[in-house]
Amino acid sequence: MPQRLLSLRTNLQQWASESRLGIPLFISGDMEYGAAQRVPGEATILPRQMAIGATGNVKYAEQAARVTAIEAKAMGFHWSYSPVVDVNSNLQNPVIGVRSFGENTKLVSDMAVAQVKGYQSEGVLSSAKHFPGHGDTGFDTHSTLSKISYSEDVLRQVHLPPFQAVIEQGIESVMTSHIIIEAIDPELPATLSKKVLTGLLRDDLDFRGIIITDAMIMEAISKNWGAGEAAVMAVNAGADIVMANGSVDDQIDTLDSLYEALQAGKIERSRVDESVERIVTYKLKLNMFHNRFVDVEKATEVVGNEEHWKIAERIALDSITLVKNDNVLPFDPQTNETTLVVSVAYANRIAETVKRVSKGEVIAYQAAPATGERLDATKEAVEKALEQAKKADRIIVFTQSDREIPQGQIDLVNKLVATGKPVVAVSLGNPGDLLGYLDVKAYVSAYALDNWYWLTPIPVSWDAAIQVIFGSKPMGKLPVRLNTSYPRDFGLSYP
Repeated sequence: MPQRLLSLRTNLQQWASESRLGIPLFISGDMEYGAAQRVPGEATILPRQMAIGATGNVKYAEQAARVTAIEAKAMGFHWSYSPVVDVNSNLQNPVIGVRSFGENTKLVSDMAVAQVKGYQSEGVLSSAKHFPGHGDTGFDTHSTLSKISYSEDVLRQVHLPPFQAVIEQGIESVMTSHIIIEAIDPELPATLSKKVLTGLLRDDLDFRGIIITDAMIMEAISKNWGAGEAAVMAVNAGADIVMANGSVDDQIDTLDSLYEALQAGKIERSRVDESVERIVTYKLKLNMFHNRFVDVEKATEVVGNEEHWKIAERIALDSITLVKNDNVLPFDPQTNETTLVVSVAYANRIAETVKRVSKGEVIAYQAAPATGERLDATKEAVEKALEQAKKADRIIVFTQSDREIPQGQIDLVNKLVATGKPVVAVSLGNPGDLLGYLDVKAYVSAYALDNWYWLTPIPVSWDAAIQVIFGSKPMGKLPVRLNTSYPRDFGLSYP
């Protein structure tokens, strides 16, 4: 584990112990695909939740959470902002996508409960997000304020059951969403709405744990209210912790605004006392006052160990979904045929995996810069890919989208198909990529990238996709509906 991280953890907890009350600090973070999300290069990278959903195996959900909790705890984390319990009922959702277990409310509920159990078994707090459900949005709240217009019946029948299920399991925290649910509060996003946080979450669902906001720097909030005002509104709505993770100025504004509102009576002291009691109670339950520091030897022993990687690889392999195959797959790994790997991201890394399983030559071509821009392929990139295709006997082309696939990627796949050579397309993100290039004869979904693809890749999933392409039996089933031909739970296998 990086020495800087150890030193930071130790220093923060030491300073906290020397404060007037000596209350230890929560160390927390997003760990949707393992502690590796916060400690890349050290911890085990687990498949995305949609990949786990594609296995249909609830035990995998619990195992993934348990591995995350073991490694997180060893590195001084107390709290994971996971699982995502959003029901991904909108294939065009730009921000949830492969972060969700899928579109089936019961599956999401069952897998979310299993993950909570996994965390609880290791004494790590978990957090269900994004209340009251972010699965049917067409906008990304990192950049815009979104309104949801479905009925209250839809909310209660589709989106709330997973939250209710984890609350009944005893989940310790719930994270808010920055979306307006018109059926409950047509004016304010959930994070700032007393009707949602106190009325719906506390009173209706009987949640007694910690309510934490999503990041307040997201533009759905910051552009409309500002850090300080929004923080006061969130606390008055019922939030216990405000996630003030913006600039130093934003954080100072948040702290000053909360303090001034308390002194001026704009926030009742009883409201603050309720939150403090909840927070300190969980710190006592975790025995944090007597166990403040990281055991370096324990961290070295468990973080990223072989057993954990084997679990990740097994889940990934069982998740890969063969959606279409017109006598193209599997590719024979023992021939001397040349394989071209074309991808809009991570082409060279993916090609290295192909080299490990295929006897013949492997060529890699990356069709986009992949440095944070929305991925697409220019006409020039498509032409260069076709030039490379002349040297190959078979082609694997990887696409990625977080909603509707861009036209350049569609053209890339279709023109490679038009060469007449065996082509398999693999979606690295949204399994709906197939809808853009339906003429491809073989298609595999890997669930490996979200919309922060340059920060959060899941190589264990594209490695598994390569194994399936070269002969491993595909086991996954679609956790979302693509169209009438490819419904939820659809998936092919090899004879």
